[in-house]
Amino acid sequence: MPHSNDPMYCCMRFTDHPEIVSLLDTRPAKELLTCQKLQQSTFSFDSSRFPMLQADKVIIRLHSYLRRYYMPSGSPYQLWSRSFASDNGDKFEAVVPFMGESVTDGTLATFLKKPGDRVEADEPIAQIETDKMLQVLNLGLLKSFIASEGDTVTPGTKVAIISKSAQPAETHVPMPRLRKRIANRLKDSQNTFAMLTTFNEVDMTNLMKLRSDYKDEFVSKHGVKLGLMSCFVKAAVSALQNQPIVNAVIDGDDIIYRDYIDVSVAVGTSKGLVVPVIRDADNMNFADIEKGINNLAKKATEGALSIDDMAGGTFTISNGGVYGSLISTPIINPPQSAILGMHSIVQRPVVVNGNILARPMMYLALTYDHRLIDGREAVFFLRRIKDVVEDPRRLLLDI
Repeated sequence: MPHSNDPMYCCMRFTDHPEIVSLLDTRPAKELLTCQKLQQSTFSFDSSRFPMLQADKVIIRLHSYLRRYYMPSGSPYQLWSRSFASDNGDKFEAVVPFMGESVTDGTLATFLKKPGDRVEADEPIAQIETDKMLQVLNLGLLKSFIASEGDTVTPGTKVAIISKSAQPAETHVPMPRLRKRIANRLKDSQNTFAMLTTFNEVDMTNLMKLRSDYKDEFVSKHGVKLGLMSCFVKAAVSALQNQPIVNAVIDGDDIIYRDYIDVSVAVGTSKGLVVPVIRDADNMNFADIEKGINNLAKKATEGALSIDDMAGGTFTISNGGVYGSLISTPIINPPQSAILGMHSIVQRPVVVNGNILARPMMYLALTYDHRLIDGREAVFFLRRIKDVVEDPRRLLLDI
């Protein structure tokens, strides 16, 4: 980067790796050259001490001096240079660097940044094509371009204006009430619960076959499609009945066991995540659950959910798989004690009866409040969901 009084500097570079040690000095360039080794130094001098010379002429003369007196024939080192000129304390111009003894001009090929972008030190902003090399201009904070792509440029040609203080445009808007509410609840959850997540994976083969075999008859009779969510809600109900502690909640020094199951289903909307509740899910069949989910999803999309639609809930299911999530650790929806995370279905090799087969697999995640639920109960709970999803006949036989 240029120094505070806009010096110009020239430095050496090894073929593949920079070997540069900064040297800040305001003595004339020749004095610096005579007291520093080329292989170890960045030579800098104050351009204000050479008011009669143009930037590119100084660099070229300095470059020639270095090559003549310090670089042996066939040296593996290459000289490169960057120069700057300033119009005030905030802005300076990036100019075309010296391009080699036998290269007098080049073509400004491509701009790598656009006005308004932040450009860090040594980050490329443009490419210059020559008949020998493709060079890159590096520098500062980009304000605007002076040259255009396709222009023929020579060393010293002004290419861009760099502003030291320019910042990318930012827009500040008030946080919507829904987003603020979500943020507060999630942070409260993180601060209150001793959250722990356990994982398992489920083979979706049989459930997907069940849907494929009966989808037409299901729609014909119930007027709604048979989806995956209703199957997981039924599996969660079965698991909650087997492990009632997961359906319970801490209240001060007490534990409240709830004898009803209201399942909250996370729904993503353009305004944020909402979790409407399917009430008395333990008394519903597949069709009732699908209709309930569709109705709540429609209201969520239209922004018509009421407070009553989202109040309560004893357990939450979140399906990040619809967005392509492979695995995650969901956050508990207070005042509940656990949340089930579904994920995307991916074909993976698994061992089935000693054979390696490609199967549609899904990772499941259960985040639970470890203050209330022990790891044993959490694992048994998730295992029950796995067993039911992999063999839906268990629901019919209650085994």
